[in-house]
This record gives sequence, structure tokens and C-alpha cells, in this order.
Amino acid sequence: MHIAVVEPSQTVLNGIGLLLEARDHHVYPFTDGAEALRHIDSDQNVDAAIISDEQVNGPGAGIELCWQTRLLASSYRPIYVILMSAHQGRQMLSEALDSGADDFITKPPLAEELYARLRAAERVNSMQRDLIRLATTDPLTGVFNRRAFFERSLPLCERADSGGPLSAIMMDIDHFKRINDRFGHALGDEVIRRVAAEASRDDRFVGRLGGEEFAVLIEADIHGARDVAERLRGEIAAMKFETPKGLMTTTCSFGVSDWQRGDNVDELLRRADIALYSAKSGGRNQVVADHPGLWVLHYDQHPTTIRAPARAQSTA
Repeated sequence: MHIAVVEPSQTVLNGIGLLLEARDHHVYPFTDGAEALRHIDSDQNVDAAIISDEQVNGPGAGIELCWQTRLLASSYRPIYVILMSAHQGRQMLSEALDSGADDFITKPPLAEELYARLRAAERVNSMQRDLIRLATTDPLTGVFNRRAFFERSLPLCERADSGGPLSAIMMDIDHFKRINDRFGHALGDEVIRRVAAEASRDDRFVGRLGGEEFAVLIEADIHGARDVAERLRGEIAAMKFETPKGLMTTTCSFGVSDWQRGDNVDELLRRADIALYSAKSGGRNQVVADHPGLWVLHYDQHPTTIRAPARAQSTA
């Protein structure tokens, strides 16, 4: 585990660090609670904290630090918090648990007790990570599901609001219904998996928004995003699938848009989706980038059509 230890006594801190390192834990020692909080906030690998009830800020600061650490945890990031105290009264235990601690240990901790409590922490964190994975990933492809994609896009959008580049790629497998009808759903699933794997290379931020439709967010301008989409288009077109009827190939169509002032992720994807529709209408297996006239052209041609990401209707 990656464990932050917060203890004002350097001697006690060193002793706990040696105990943890003996069991191959990664230790981040701090004598100052504020510094520890900043590190836990910035280092997403930290998944446990051992906090002394005695802090340099005085009585009660350790309890408060437990609460502040608990606030850094989220539905996507488990942090197991252990309060460490020389006081073993029930009042201290109750206060610790009510203030966000998951467990309580005496100070200085006995080695075997410390290891046992950390084994319990690993079990709890492992179950939480499994639940997070099940709740946020698409089971067929392993990329983000629709809900997680939108929720986890918020930090990217915040950086874009502050002036950073952000672009969206909407991509859709061409003639997907024909693949299912001719070769069966098992091959259709394999096509979706392979396309998702290609789209998510290089740690790209990818979500499966609909059956055969994916979205990719890239911290790049529209020219960089279009280059990525064009490479993806070529790589997917080069894929070959073994079938009882011989080799099969597939293609994807792409729409690209970039962040505009006052945008949110829905508007960003809506423009990319209109560009995708243009790619589909223009013959498929191509990349179309958003431009000022595209929206007007789309609604001139389809005045009653309002399309949104992960739309129900198929354009395969």
C-alpha cells in the first residue's frame, strides 16, 4: 500500500516507517498535517493514512486531520484512514470513527497489530476498487461507461475553461448492423472490443457512449485531435477479423470538435456528433472536423433532427 504517516515526533515517525517498509509498503512520512494533506491530494496512489491524534497544531488537530483526509476520498478513490493514539478510551474511539477514521490503533503501534490492521485495510480497499471498476467501466471493452465518462471529464473541462486545449472525437463503427446480421453477435462484440482497444491506446480518455459509438477527449487543439482521429481511422481500417466466411474488415467514421468559450462537455460532444453525422452522410470511413458552417448546414438539411451523444437511433 501507499501510506501517508502523520506524526509530530520524528522518532516515532521513523519507527513506524521502518515497520511499514519491512512489509514492502510505500511510506510517505510527515510531521506536518497540512503538508501531508497536500501530498495526499496530489498523489492519487496514496490509499491509506495513519494519523496521530497529537499534531503540531494542538489538541484535536489529529481528529480534524482525519476528517480532512476523508474529504479527499471519493467514489473513485478509496483512502483507508487509521487514527493512532496513546489514549484508548471509548470517547476517543467514538470521536475518531465519527470524524472519518476507518480504524483505530494504539501509539506506538505493536508490529503485528499494525500489520493485521493494514491487511484489513487492503481487503476493504480491494473490494472498493472492484466496486468502482464495476460501476465505471463498460464490461465488454473495459473503457469508461457513459456515466463515468461524463463524470470524470470534469477535470479536463475545468482545465479547458482555464485556457488549456481540449478536443473531442466522436467515432462510430460503420455498417455495424450488417456485421451482426451477417457474421453474428460474437464477431460484432469482437469488433467492438478491438476498436475500443485501438481507441484507448496511449492512455487516451475513452468512453463507450452507445452500442457501437465511442467518445475520446484529448488535451490538444482541433488539428492535433484530427490527426489522432485520422491515425485511428487508418489503423481500424487495417484490422482483419477471421470469420467462417473468410477475412472481414471494418471501418469507422469520425467527428472532431474543440473547446469553445462557455462550453461544457455536452456542447463539445454535440458539435463532434454533428461532424460525425456529416462523415456518415458523406460516405463513411472519414474524419470531419467541426467548423462554423457545419452546424448551420446540418440543421438546414435536418431541421427537425436534434442529435445528442449516445443517441438511440442507429446511423450504422
